[in-house]
Amino acid sequence: MLKKFTISNNEVNKILGLNEDHFNDLKSTRIAPAKLTKTISAFSNAEGGDVYIGIEDNPRIWQGFATEEEANGHIQIFDKLFPFGAQFDYAFLKNENEKGLVLKIDVSKTNDIKVASDGIAYVRRGAQSLPYKDHSSLERLKRNKGITSFETELLNAPATAITNSTHIISFMLAVVPTSEPEQWLKKQQLLIQGKPTVAGVLLFSEEPQALLPKQSAIKIYQYKTKEEGERDSLAFNPITIEGNVYETIKKSVKKTQEIIESIRIMTPQGLKKAAYPVEALHEIITNAVLHRDYSIPDDVHVRIYDNRVEVQSPGSLPGHITTENILEERFARNGIIVRLINKFPDPPNKDVGEGLNTAFEAMKKMRLKPPQITQKGMNIVVTLKHELLASPQEIIMSYLDTHKTISNKEARDITGVKTENAMKHTLKKMVDADMLETITGQTVFQTKYKKKQS
Repeated sequence: MLKKFTISNNEVNKILGLNEDHFNDLKSTRIAPAKLTKTISAFSNAEGGDVYIGIEDNPRIWQGFATEEEANGHIQIFDKLFPFGAQFDYAFLKNENEKGLVLKIDVSKTNDIKVASDGIAYVRRGAQSLPYKDHSSLERLKRNKGITSFETELLNAPATAITNSTHIISFMLAVVPTSEPEQWLKKQQLLIQGKPTVAGVLLFSEEPQALLPKQSAIKIYQYKTKEEGERDSLAFNPITIEGNVYETIKKSVKKTQEIIESIRIMTPQGLKKAAYPVEALHEIITNAVLHRDYSIPDDVHVRIYDNRVEVQSPGSLPGHITTENILEERFARNGIIVRLINKFPDPPNKDVGEGLNTAFEAMKKMRLKPPQITQKGMNIVVTLKHELLASPQEIIMSYLDTHKTISNKEARDITGVKTENAMKHTLKKMVDADMLETITGQTVFQTKYKKKQS
């Protein structure tokens, strides 16, 4: 028997007010169950979502199943394709003022590909459930799910690209001195039928960019702004870091750190060098390189702003990983690369599986806000903000320990509050609370604040 929940009028209004989008769909009980399986398939093959069955459109009203038994036909079909459990949660919703029971299906992102009753896999894109029928679409879905990985693809290159490189020779001498490169590479499935794999080239080729020109470098940008970066605000032409994955990680972390140290930002103690924990930068760039989707023709992008660093990695989150469970769950899209780079001397992924947790902990130790992880289209973006964990009020009072006055703009600079009006509201509350007093200027823009004298 399914769970049944009584919900409030306010919760009913929230459901009726939902937009049908990438994460929500509302359906009539009159729609055939087979057709509804397309929606459930689509959510499970994307980022998950919620389906509400029992909502009419035009006008949008609650019109649920008269009884639980009336929903049996739907539930039987759904349970065959999408069994009750951790990934598919079913429940009835009722309200004393509304007609019938709405069946809510909470769909999680799944490890495997789920098909609808017509045998076709669907993927949610916006408010649409799109069929993935052709071979290339299904292969892309498999890679997004982490079922297959581009790292195992063979490249049209000679074996010597990885059997006779300086990288493989130095690696063999340091790690497996008793074996020959070609023999060892074949054993590791990096050399198959005389051709190197993508993983083999990324790890051991002297110039991976010659064979993977659009998807194996790191680009670093510095923008002289806090807003979204545009060409006009670039401090210099983008820097391209090339080499094997081991080199690109090391070089890009070092270069990013150098650029950050040249930035001056306003803090409660005055103008100081920008500072982000090196461990956080290292782990986030390492993750971006090791876990990206190498089938996508794009580089990793590191964007440095006056108040934050953004690292963009091509590819959606693999398997069942979401932005909500990424710190607890483990899934390596490129398992071969992750395993073998860990064998390098001083590997970038010393603590395999703990990288992002280390980044979060490092930001916390520096009393900076935790990293933000977002999925933007087919990219994952991790943002490190130079914003203190303290509240705006605490930061302002700390600033006034060493400065006589503070303006609205200065307060925004040190707290990360974006708009003048939002800061004006904060400062007014502090004045009302007898924390600050106003020093009126000739214009409203010259108004300053100081600590209220007791």
